[in-house]
Amino acid sequence: MKKPVQGRIYASVILVASIIFLLPGYQQPEEQVKPRVIAETQTYSFVNNVKPILDNKCLACHSCYDAPCQLKMESWHGVERGASKRQVYDGGRLKDASPTRLYIDAQTAQEWRNKGFYSVLSEYVHEEDQTTLPLMQQMLDLGQSNPLPLNTKVPDTIQLGFDRVNSCPAPGEFNDYAEKFPHGGMPLAVSGLDKQEFKTLSTWLKQGAKIDSQPITLSDTDQLMIKRWESWLNQSDKRSRLLSRYLYEHLFLGHLYLTRADQSGNSTPAFYQLIRSFTPPGNKAVIVPTVRPNDDPEQPFYYRLIPVPGTIVHKTHITYRFDADRLEHYQQLFSSADWNVETLPGYGYEERSNPFITFAAIPAKLRYRFLLNDARFFVRNFIRGPVCRGQIATNVIRDQFWVMFEDPGFELYSNNPQYQSSVNDYLGLPGEKSSLLDFGSQWFNYNNDRNTYLDLRQKAYQQAYPSGAALQHIWDGDQTNDNAFLTVFRHHNSASVTSGWQGEIPLTAWVMGYPLLERTYYELVVNFDVFGSVSHQAQTRLYFDLIRNGSETNFLRFMPAASRQAIYSDWYQASAKIKAKITYHDLDSQTPSDITYSSTKPKEELLQILMHRYPTLTSAEDSINRCNACNDPPTRSAATQASIALRSIAAKPASTLAGIKWLPEATFVRINSVQGDGLQHAAKPFLAYTLLRNRRHSSVAYLLGESLRYQEDLDTLTILPEPVGSYPNLILQLDVSQLDDFVTSFSNIDSKRSFNQFVQRWGVGRMNPQFWQVFHSFTDYMQATNPLEAGVYDMNRYGHW
Repeated sequence: MKKPVQGRIYASVILVASIIFLLPGYQQPEEQVKPRVIAETQTYSFVNNVKPILDNKCLACHSCYDAPCQLKMESWHGVERGASKRQVYDGGRLKDASPTRLYIDAQTAQEWRNKGFYSVLSEYVHEEDQTTLPLMQQMLDLGQSNPLPLNTKVPDTIQLGFDRVNSCPAPGEFNDYAEKFPHGGMPLAVSGLDKQEFKTLSTWLKQGAKIDSQPITLSDTDQLMIKRWESWLNQSDKRSRLLSRYLYEHLFLGHLYLTRADQSGNSTPAFYQLIRSFTPPGNKAVIVPTVRPNDDPEQPFYYRLIPVPGTIVHKTHITYRFDADRLEHYQQLFSSADWNVETLPGYGYEERSNPFITFAAIPAKLRYRFLLNDARFFVRNFIRGPVCRGQIATNVIRDQFWVMFEDPGFELYSNNPQYQSSVNDYLGLPGEKSSLLDFGSQWFNYNNDRNTYLDLRQKAYQQAYPSGAALQHIWDGDQTNDNAFLTVFRHHNSASVTSGWQGEIPLTAWVMGYPLLERTYYELVVNFDVFGSVSHQAQTRLYFDLIRNGSETNFLRFMPAASRQAIYSDWYQASAKIKAKITYHDLDSQTPSDITYSSTKPKEELLQILMHRYPTLTSAEDSINRCNACNDPPTRSAATQASIALRSIAAKPASTLAGIKWLPEATFVRINSVQGDGLQHAAKPFLAYTLLRNRRHSSVAYLLGESLRYQEDLDTLTILPEPVGSYPNLILQLDVSQLDDFVTSFSNIDSKRSFNQFVQRWGVGRMNPQFWQVFHSFTDYMQATNPLEAGVYDMNRYGHW
């Protein structure tokens, strides 16, 4: 009888020990950080010598929430903070995790140590009084002592990419790490530091890693504009306070610029963040550290503008103009209707989960117009923001689809107060209760409310528009606004948004009205907690599935009633038909459409009609992907030559162009200038293109099991004359004179072996000595052609090439 007891005791001890070992912030107790001794004489400056190297060779991986080991290098704050074993993106968390946001959740190095971060700049002392070099130095030494051969493919045994499990050796664990990962030095699996760069970083670390940060200086113009904004946003009357809250909750993720940009690329404006601060204007800002922007601050606060710190990286760079013209526009827009606030809403569960009730005092027509005027910005927030990271997050959207919006003059919710009040209670959002125990009941209740709302919506639209949806019900951007028509591209585990309708005519399209756009923004941006539990993340991403379905069926209202079911069935094939019956709202196949069609393909016809009506806003002239009878200019510039050559491989299915089957999601192409092609003296000395692989699926109605619905032979290629996406998977390089040869080479690919030969000839591999120069040239290109959007690209998803 004793053995089972002993077994239980041993098991309990092992379990307790395991739990202690796995607790966040655990560090081996024998390792003690050694205070850095700053040498009086510094050979190199952090600002002038060290940071440029980090920007050039490290930042492409070490930025944002998905920085390996949370070692963020956009600014000195992240380098000083150090690394952690905790993952930010963790789909298996049973409970919400404490956030670890740089600049917000701790302010000093010691505060970060208390949260489990360990220094990468300091030496450590063993119990035996032995000193180890700083972790950064050890990583650099490993990279220098055991590099991969230049101009060779990175071995598949080295795990790279989105699914890489990062090894984050704590002090005292490095020797084990180096033995297990002999090629795990930094920079990882890429042409590394040259001798001077290595010497600079090593000397800087040896001399105490002194950080000399330059003070941020604001221009007189920006200071004046900040003063005006902060004065206007912090007015004390109830109406102003509610409006400021609404604006803040919609702009907190943006990079705001206060002066109009110089599109020549000679000058890029400074970027700012809108925050809540415990301190008033004129004092140093102290950020209110709530998890969400609509959480209770629990004490008085002020809206403030602070500079975006550090080097700009593309994946988080979502820009928004916030200048004097914008302020004047806000003042005019939100005073164009009479409205008053009797009681300010609080920050409780009900207010956070239903913005339609929280902001009911602000006329919905004004809220919708606010969103429409800059729809690309708001769609980018939920397509490119933290929620849309990872295959599970993006599994429920198509690889390419076009987006349009209901016209504000006909959109029913924003024009009918009686209808608003009848549906507001059903517009609450899921995910606020993040306990796993709440998951089932929360989602069941929400789904019921959502379907009740759609019942009411369908009846209201039938009554308001008995002849059905009409062309004038689609917003035309007031003839000038390029936010009216957008394209979304999914890149397997990330996504992008562009203006206009790009690529071939897609399988599906979205039409969004005010409630759909607002709910999407609040669920996927405002209420999303990147540190949330699996229950919270699942509810958020299941909601994304309903967003897509609602937007698609709203588009189908414009189709002939008799055609809707056939189109819908093509979008939701196989098992998705079952989900359509169980989960989604019934498709309206009775209400007519107020559009006359002349073909048997009404979806394509409608999109063609809109492109014909609004050719500039829809980017109707696409000389690469939609070229039936293109009028090419008689002068064959380099760009014209590229368009003519590349169109032969664009918008074709993989069944006839097999090379698509081996292409990654996003491939950047650099076409270099040659003598006499007109590029050498231009602002952009080369042409930049993106090859986007559009994967086709029988449906995208499920979070998991994508491979079961994959239809590879229907994959196509969209080719765009600019860099698109934040995460290039591959870079190809050629001269203008090689265009025909390049296209022929791609067209001849018929196996993985021939594709590898293609990449070997045209690709820029990780171990190419010129890799970094070519990689960053796309940021330089954007700086020259579209400086507002320029930022350092991310290489975490670059292949083994």
